[in-house]
Amino acid sequence: MTTIFALSSGAAPAGIGVIRVSGPDAMTAVVKLAGSLPPPREARVRALRDAGGALLDRALVLVFPGPATATGEDLVELHCHGGRAVIAAVLRSLGEQPGLRPAIGGEFTRRALANGRIDLAEAAGLADLLSADTERQRVAALAAAEGVVSQRVRNWLDRLAMLSAMVEAQLDFADEDDVDDDAAAMVAVVDGQRALAAELAAVLANPPVERLRDGISVVLAGPPNAGKSTLINLLSQRELAIVSPIAGTTRDRIEATVVRDGLVYVLTDTAGLTESDDPVEQIGVTRAENAMVAADVLLWLGDTPPPRDDALWLHARADVPGRVAAEGTQAAVSQDDAASVEAVWRLIAARGEAMVPRGDALAFRESERAACREALDAIRQPDGDPLVIAEQLRLARRALATILGIDATETMLDALFGRFCIGK
Repeated sequence: MTTIFALSSGAAPAGIGVIRVSGPDAMTAVVKLAGSLPPPREARVRALRDAGGALLDRALVLVFPGPATATGEDLVELHCHGGRAVIAAVLRSLGEQPGLRPAIGGEFTRRALANGRIDLAEAAGLADLLSADTERQRVAALAAAEGVVSQRVRNWLDRLAMLSAMVEAQLDFADEDDVDDDAAAMVAVVDGQRALAAELAAVLANPPVERLRDGISVVLAGPPNAGKSTLINLLSQRELAIVSPIAGTTRDRIEATVVRDGLVYVLTDTAGLTESDDPVEQIGVTRAENAMVAADVLLWLGDTPPPRDDALWLHARADVPGRVAAEGTQAAVSQDDAASVEAVWRLIAARGEAMVPRGDALAFRESERAACREALDAIRQPDGDPLVIAEQLRLARRALATILGIDATETMLDALFGRFCIGK
């Protein structure tokens, strides 16, 4: 296995730059730079020098012998001064050593996964944690990285393994003289299947965790001069769209990302819906119609009923003299009335909250939900035939094991025999 290195902290310049070296030659490589290593897990200052003996920096050195490390390998951290030239010099000196190479993106996490330090669900949570922009994203990602998802899946796999063992016992050792006992055992298996199916269904009822990252799509639509551009400027508190009394000012979609109360909203202003012979305007109208169909929340600013039953129908330009709200509108909005804009945001947020994972609910990624859905499809209809039930349980185990990136057979053996090895 090649030894890898990389800057693991934020990009320079910074107060401190943390360089990680992981692999079989990690300690040897750092000895060449630092002269000697401190005791394991004890920070010491060392002078880092290149092959010619020139001083590169004075840094804190931390040594972590494998396998009890973040990557499962020998790992050394160099806490250097965070200037660009310092970081570049240390990285260059490491790269000049035989057997060392710069790590590619995600390689430290990949090695942790390969060496059993984390499972696939934890690795996915770590990736989400590194890219989290909002508090809700951070909380959901941290739960996955800390193993909350993995613990739930392992619990399901353990229970499936025990149910499988009960069925196999019936197939291999059932006694025709103990019909009542055999029937009771199969009832217990079926009840266990149904309980697991209910838990899987509850997880699938919660939106995917990607919703927190991708955001809620909010599309503003209506005829020309309905006030869409004014409203997107008010909602985003930025001058995004040109506001003009001339019809057709907006001919393409304009997007803005807004974060409110930890939720990401993608606001889209669209071209006015109208009949036109202008080919450019026709393209704008087509794009507007497509955006309306795909929107999570549609804000309709027309005076006629909206094209979608679930649209939020707004009485726009309510401050224009003589404008009367159409029957069925849900809120009035005026350019100079901040309270009316806030009322629109409350309507949007009420819809958005229902589209993202609840704070106290277990949130799965879409790929993990697909595995849960496959497992649920396998066990949702218990069959009276033990052979069929055994196959249903096997399919469910196989599906859920993919969430952790492990083999379903391995999880079954661990569940069945692990308890007999306690203290051994």
